[in-house]
Amino acid sequence: MRKTNISKLVLWISLSFLLVAGVSFSEDDSASADRNMEWWQNDKFGLFIHWGPSSVAGVEISWARVSHPFDHLGNLNVVPDEVYDALYKQFNPVDFDADEIVRTAKEAGMKYLVFTTKHHDGFANWPTQLSDYNIMNTPYQRDICQEFADACRKHGLKLGWYYSTRDWYHPDYLVGDNSKYNDFYHGQIRELLTNYGEISVLWFDHVAGGWDDYRFQELFDMIYELQPGIIVNDRAARFIGLTDAGEPGPGLVELTQGDFKTPEGKVGVFHKEFPWETCMPMSKGPDGHGGWSSRPEAITASFEKCAEMLAACVTGCGNMLLNVGPLGDGTLRPSELENLKKFKPWIETYGESIYGTEGGPYISGQWGGSCTKDNTLYLHIFDWGNGTLSLPVLPRTVLQSEELGGETVVVSQTDDALSLRIEGGKKRALHSVVKLQLAPGPDVALIPVDGRILNKQHKTLVNPMATTSK
Repeated sequence: MRKTNISKLVLWISLSFLLVAGVSFSEDDSASADRNMEWWQNDKFGLFIHWGPSSVAGVEISWARVSHPFDHLGNLNVVPDEVYDALYKQFNPVDFDADEIVRTAKEAGMKYLVFTTKHHDGFANWPTQLSDYNIMNTPYQRDICQEFADACRKHGLKLGWYYSTRDWYHPDYLVGDNSKYNDFYHGQIRELLTNYGEISVLWFDHVAGGWDDYRFQELFDMIYELQPGIIVNDRAARFIGLTDAGEPGPGLVELTQGDFKTPEGKVGVFHKEFPWETCMPMSKGPDGHGGWSSRPEAITASFEKCAEMLAACVTGCGNMLLNVGPLGDGTLRPSELENLKKFKPWIETYGESIYGTEGGPYISGQWGGSCTKDNTLYLHIFDWGNGTLSLPVLPRTVLQSEELGGETVVVSQTDDALSLRIEGGKKRALHSVVKLQLAPGPDVALIPVDGRILNKQHKTLVNPMATTSK
C-alpha cells in the first residue's frame, strides 16, 4: 500500500470523522508519493470529457435514466430505463476525431486528459470482455479509449481514466455480498490499466453500500502493481458507509482517499495542506445542475469566466479539470470548442503565471489571488474596483513589475501596504496578471486579505458560473 505524509493523514481523518489507527509511513514511500504528484501539481490544467450514448438523446449522462439503484434520485431523471439503456444501439459518432480534440486541448494549454471509460449507466467506451454493454456493440464499433490513448501519446498529454464504481445497469451491483460485482469491476479496471500503456490518473466516481461490500485493499494492490506511477483521486469509497455493513479496518480509509481531493462544480477553497482539483463542467443546465454531457439547453460559461476559474484554482493551490461533452456525432459543442481555442493566445500571454507555480502568499478571494515561482510573484486580479488595489504589506522588496497583458500598472510599496494602480483607472473586462520580481529572501508566510482567514472563500469565486454553489 502506498502511503502519504502525516499532515495529509491528519486532515483526511478530520474530514472523514474517522479514527485511523496503526498506519505507519516510511520515508521511501512518502518520497515516492511526492514524485508521483510532482508533474500533476506543476501542470495545473486538464481536460475532462464526459461522453457516451446519452449524447444521442442530448440528455444528462446516467442521471437522465429514471432508475438509480441504491442511490438518490436527482432532478434530471427523465428517460425510462428501457429507452436509456437502448441508446447505445444508435450511438454512431462518425465525426469523432480524437486527434483533433487532443490537439485542441494541447493548444489550449491543457497538460492531461481524463476520459469517462464508464459512467454510472454502466456503458463501457472500450471493448471490455466482461460485458456486452460496450462500444463494440454500437454502430460505431471502434475503441474510443484506444483512440484517446493514441492521441494523447502523439501530442504529449498525460492520460487518465474516469471510472464509476456505481453501476445502475449491472445486475450484480450490490446484490448479496457484492462479490460478483467486485470481480466484474476489478476486472474492468485491470483491462483499463493493462491494455492502453501508461495511465497517469485513475479518477473514481462514487459507490453505494458499506465497507464490507468491497475489497478495496485488493483493488489498490492491483492498481499499483499494474501502474506503479499512477495517481488516484479521493472517490474510490466516496459515500460508502451509509449502511451498517461494517467499519473499515486500520488504514483503509487513508488508502481509499487516494492522492488528491475533488471539489465538484465549484472552485475549491484555498488549501496548501493537501492537493486538490476542481472538476468543472464548461456548460451547465439552466438550473445550474448537470451539463457534464452534451445537452442542447445547457449554458456555456464565457471564456472570461473559464480563465478566471483556472486562475482561481491555481492561486488557491489547486488544479482545474475543465469538462466538455461531445455531441452525438463526436464533435465538440461549438461554444465549448470556441472557448478552448480562445485559451491558446491567453496561455501564450499568461501561461508563465500558471504552470509550475505555488499558490500564495496572499490568500485568494473575490479580489483575485496570487502564486509564486522562485522569486517571482504573480497577482491575478479579478476586481480592480476604481482601478486600484491595496494589499497587505509584502515582507520582500519588489525589484521590478510588469502587467503581462501589456497594460501599465504602477506598483508602490510601503511599510503598510502593497498598492497597485492601473493606468487611467481603467477596469479591464478580463482579469489582469501583474508579475512582480522580488528580492531574494526567506519564504513568505500566508497573508490574509481583507480580514479573510484560511479555508474561507468569497461569494461567486466559489462558483464563478452561478450565484449559488452546486
